[in-house]
Amino acid sequence: MSNIKSIVDELFKKYNTNSPYQLCEMLDIEVSRCDLGTIKGYYYHAYRIKQIYLNSNLSRREEKIVLAHELGHAIMHPNSNTPFFKANTFTSIDKLEKQANTFAMYCIISDSDLNECSNYTVAQLSMMFGYDEELIRLRLT
Repeated sequence: MSNIKSIVDELFKKYNTNSPYQLCEMLDIEVSRCDLGTIKGYYYHAYRIKQIYLNSNLSRREEKIVLAHELGHAIMHPNSNTPFFKANTFTSIDKLEKQANTFAMYCIISDSDLNECSNYTVAQLSMMFGYDEELIRLRLT
C-alpha cells in the first residue's frame, strides 16, 4: 500500500491540500449530491468528464470519507466505472474498493495525526477518528 501513500503524498504536495473537496475542484472532478437510496456514492467517467455522485442524506463525516473514497477511484482507476462492473460483469471489484478505501484513509488521516497518537491501539484510533477499525488498519499498513 506504500504506492497508494506515495500517490496521496504527491497530490498533497502538488495541490498543497489534503481536502478531498479542494482536490476534486482542482482536478476538475464534478461533485453532485442527490438521493441515491442505500448507495453512499459512486464515481463515474464518461466522455472525458469525471463525476462523483454523493448521497445527499450522508452526514458531513460520512460525506467526507465517501468523497475521499470516490476520489481514490478517480485517481487510481480513472476509466473504471464500478457501478457498471457491479451491474454488468462478474469482475471482482474487491481489490479496487480496498485500494479506494486505503486512499481515503491516507487522505483523511495525516502522518502527523498518527504521530501524535503513536501509542494508541487500533480500537482507540477508531474511536478517536470515528472510522471503522478495518479502515484504520488500512491506514496503518
